Amino acid sequence: MQFSAHGSYSIERENNILLIDAQGPFNEITAKKYHQDIEIYTKQMSNIPWGSLISFKGNGVFTPDAEQNLIDTTRFRIQNGMVAIAAVITNSPYADILQMQLQRIYQTCCIQFNFFSDQDNAKLWLDSFIETYAKNTANI
Repeated sequence: MQFSAHGSYSIERENNILLIDAQGPFNEITAKKYHQDIEIYTKQMSNIPWGSLISFKGNGVFTPDAEQNLIDTTRFRIQNGMVAIAAVITNSPYADILQMQLQRIYQTCCIQFNFFSDQDNAKLWLDSFIETYAKNTANI
């Protein structure tokens, strides 16, 4: 979804991983639309353990309202089967601030997460985590 002054994002599904690319500022308008769009994918995946690989590019940081909306969105995804998040931050002069905001969101939601410098390693970790999680919960 493209909102020039508000940032942009794209979402696609690859097996049991949602691939999300986000760019630019992420304010309340974008966060609300993102929640609406993510609900569609989340409901399709709610019967399996799954994860999100989120790539952030550019000058994006979250407004306080957007951060709260992302907490709500993350909780919704957890309630519908998401077990982990891999985040990649590239080409951002505000990477430290964005990483602190994401860490605060993910810790608030009690979700397993990790930060990476590239998508390949993020995907490897996420695939491994989901596979281990599925095996451990199958044995319960």
